[in-house]
Amino acid sequence: MAQWAQMNQLFRYLPTQTVTDLYPPTTFPIEVRYFLAEWIEEQRWEDFELEKLEQEVQAKDLLEKIISILQSLAHQKPNVVEKMRLMHISRNMTMFQQQPLQFGVLVRDILRKERVLLSKASPQLVNVPQFPQSPSSEPVSAPNMRDVDHLVLKVLEVQDCRQKMHQFQEDLNLERQNFEFSQGSIQQNGLDQQNTELQKHQNKIQQLEYSVKTMAKNRFQLLQGAVDCLDQCQSHLISRLKAWRWEQHQSTIGHAFEDNLGPLQTWCEQLIGVNGKLRQEVMLVGEPIPELHERLGQLLQALIQSSLMVDKQPPQVIKTQSKFSTTVRYLLGEKVAPGKPVVVKAQIITENQAKSLGQLGSMPSENVGELINNTAILEHNTTSKSTCATFRNMSIKKIKRADRKGSESVTEEKFALLFSSEITITGCDTPYRIQMISLPVVVIVHGSQDSNALATIIWDCAFSEPDRIPFIVPERVPWKLMCMTLNCKFMAEVQTQHCLDQYNQHFLAQKIFDKPDISEDFSNMMVTWAQFNKEVLPGRPFTFWQWFEGVMELTKKHLKTYWSDGLIFGFIGKQHLHLILKERPNGTFLLRFSDSEIGGITIAYVAASENGGQKIQNIQPFTKRDLEIRCLGDRIRDIEHITSLYPDYLKHDVFRKYYTDDSLPSPNRGYIGVTLQTKVGVEAGSASLNVSSMTPRSETPQDHNPSVYPQQQFQQPFTPGPVSGPTSEHGHGDRRYFEVIRGLGGMLIDKSIC
Repeated sequence: MAQWAQMNQLFRYLPTQTVTDLYPPTTFPIEVRYFLAEWIEEQRWEDFELEKLEQEVQAKDLLEKIISILQSLAHQKPNVVEKMRLMHISRNMTMFQQQPLQFGVLVRDILRKERVLLSKASPQLVNVPQFPQSPSSEPVSAPNMRDVDHLVLKVLEVQDCRQKMHQFQEDLNLERQNFEFSQGSIQQNGLDQQNTELQKHQNKIQQLEYSVKTMAKNRFQLLQGAVDCLDQCQSHLISRLKAWRWEQHQSTIGHAFEDNLGPLQTWCEQLIGVNGKLRQEVMLVGEPIPELHERLGQLLQALIQSSLMVDKQPPQVIKTQSKFSTTVRYLLGEKVAPGKPVVVKAQIITENQAKSLGQLGSMPSENVGELINNTAILEHNTTSKSTCATFRNMSIKKIKRADRKGSESVTEEKFALLFSSEITITGCDTPYRIQMISLPVVVIVHGSQDSNALATIIWDCAFSEPDRIPFIVPERVPWKLMCMTLNCKFMAEVQTQHCLDQYNQHFLAQKIFDKPDISEDFSNMMVTWAQFNKEVLPGRPFTFWQWFEGVMELTKKHLKTYWSDGLIFGFIGKQHLHLILKERPNGTFLLRFSDSEIGGITIAYVAASENGGQKIQNIQPFTKRDLEIRCLGDRIRDIEHITSLYPDYLKHDVFRKYYTDDSLPSPNRGYIGVTLQTKVGVEAGSASLNVSSMTPRSETPQDHNPSVYPQQQFQQPFTPGPVSGPTSEHGHGDRRYFEVIRGLGGMLIDKSIC
């Protein structure tokens, strides 16, 4: 109803004739628009075309509803004049029952003309707020409605001019016949004097000849203007198609993406319909206009070849022999000529082959990979009105790799899937070759390559330019862009609204640049691809990306709610850690991601030192496997000497909702129930265990398999023995944690790691 409300404000400035022409009294009087304003604007009128006979049922249903609503309103009106007027209108509208599509198109055109009038009006007249919009953020449907409405009016002007010119030509032909008849009568009667009637015919003929000539010139100008308008509108459409692909590309790193192609499909269908009408108008001129005919043919070809879209992209990391699926959609599917099914073929191409596809119609000559199940039929879905080819159970059997340069890895090599077909459009004599490539993909042969391959994809999605040559990316980028990418990807992967704060981001910069002691702004420092995922971090066996991805995976699978509730501090360096905890009471703790292990979270806490002071202790990180055995909330509850979450939240107050029921299960089939409990360091030694002699074994950083020791008589409290090996992340030695299985006698699991 918003559009009608704006029109109400505009009516006072419009000539009466304009309003009368807009709402024809005999077919769609203004009363119908007034009484049914909200209902009319809620319906889908834009879909109606006279050529789409399958829409006749829908149009008839809308017509019957309008008639029914008008009759119902008439019975409700106490005013006799209004009652009779509405009944009269409802009876008149039954004339469309034999041609409901004409009614649908009529309402569609009225709404379009309203929007054109509103777009031409000053914002102050209709009180419509104007907001600036960037091309990348504007709604898909908004610009095309204005453009197409204006274009349709241009076509209507051309058609109206042709009809008027035709009428003038008929009048001229009639006048010439009358002149010849009058001239013959004068000669037959022997009258040589100037006849007034004859002169009148001559004057009329001259006037009509001048009008026809002027109208022909005007007709050509209108045709040229309409083709220019179509060109402009189609350029806007193709820009939006490119923007949609770009937004789809960016969604890989977590950017918002509206994947609905429906409005763009409607836009394509409208433009090809307009193109057909203009080609018909050019043919009806009677004399060749090669420049307009050629332009319309070029626009038609560009539209047909731009309308193939990869609706559902293939996975961007593909393992050979693994099945995957992908879907392409043709936006002009309803215009495809009936008959032989359209087969879409997929093939894998290299980066160099993708670069050579600049010219439409060119196909790669060399086959670089073997695809299984690489053909699909283009099928139309009448419910969704989409025409798609879905490739199911596709797989890459083998791949031929290019020669690598220097230290380039196979996980840095980018390929793409090329989709192609030959298609014939209704009303066109020749078939058209259409093709479209997917987003870049990396092909791997083993799961261990997955992380490095994903790093290639992330860098490509985040830092490539919209209109690049495939698949060029910069070798280095500013940290501020990298930081935005990491934050966006983290939030999307974890599915949280809780972002990486400034402290997290600063530590990540310190980590990737290996500058732990620098507190300055890193925003404009340049990060290289090598720093991101080629060179290992100092003193570590993994790259920055491998470490960051491990944290994402752990958080996504086991820590999502903790992170979303703000209970995890996250990424923090040791200097910052000591700074914020040094003045806190004993038992204060925070949760931080380990910077020495992939996919670990540790508890840093304030403890009493041997000399009566304080020290910062770090419990051995909990990994994915640890949290699968016992959740983080229960582990925090188990550890008695951590009491307050930084800065000063009692742990039971904030973690209570994460505690699970640890009551012993009832004996089943003769077994005694058990529960797990986490103990740290000397806590484990003070546990009441009937074990006589036990020495914890050492483990390597890669060894997370627990050692379960046999039950023996235990004469004195158990104290962990000395541990050899490297110190912890913060120089205070390793903090051991043990998992105590509680039951009859109990068992101790040593989870310490050197």
